[in-house]
Amino acid sequence: MSAVETLAERLDTAWRMHTPIPPITESDGIASVETAYAIQTHWTNMRLARGEKIVGRKIGLTSKAIQQQLGVNEPDYGTLWQSSFYPATKGRVEIPAGDFLQPRIEGEVAFLIGKPLHGPNITAEDVLAATDACAMGIEIVASRIADWRIKLVDTIADNASYGGFTLGPWDKKMREADLGALAMTIHQNGELAAEGVGAAALGHPAISTAWLANKLLEFGVSLQPGDIVISGGITRMLPVKAGDTFTFSLTGQPPVTVAFV
Repeated sequence: MSAVETLAERLDTAWRMHTPIPPITESDGIASVETAYAIQTHWTNMRLARGEKIVGRKIGLTSKAIQQQLGVNEPDYGTLWQSSFYPATKGRVEIPAGDFLQPRIEGEVAFLIGKPLHGPNITAEDVLAATDACAMGIEIVASRIADWRIKLVDTIADNASYGGFTLGPWDKKMREADLGALAMTIHQNGELAAEGVGAAALGHPAISTAWLANKLLEFGVSLQPGDIVISGGITRMLPVKAGDTFTFSLTGQPPVTVAFV
């Protein structure tokens, strides 16, 4: 078994058994971004072979501060899985906290792709033209790497530290809004805990999504109609524990409350 296969198996076991593993940059000396994406891809294929379904993609490391912290100059991406989508009903969703390892939560802008984005050189304008609707996105970020001791390679291999997600209602009119100016707040257990604006995602959520579309083309993959993209955190990540309740508000959108049970 190759190193790529071995590490994909190790991450898969950590995810299934809820037991974190040491950083692969430390334990195995993996330093290459290309190898990290190969590990992620192998893990993706393992899950697809078991019947899992891809519903879209997530973008990580869109914040300049986090990029500087990890010493990188571009985001990363991971896969959104159908099994870890938690639909909200009437603005509320209850999510088992025990579904995740070391969970955190953040707010984003989500895109529902309506037309194929084949490229090359896809722009933010191309993304908006191909988008059917937008929504408030909420990502549960999780790490199979012990104590969140991640470097870039660790988080890429670990499916960009993805845990799960939920969404507000899709809104076609939101495509016409200034997405970079949208303001988000998160109240945790009734207290204001985080806030941000759409421009925190690489200057504009559509710029972030264009980066993703172009990056996927390097791997022979394109965004297709029906794909969901959560375009990168516009708030800081907040730690999650059972019993916490988070209420997300975004300009022009109904609030969504996430309760961890």
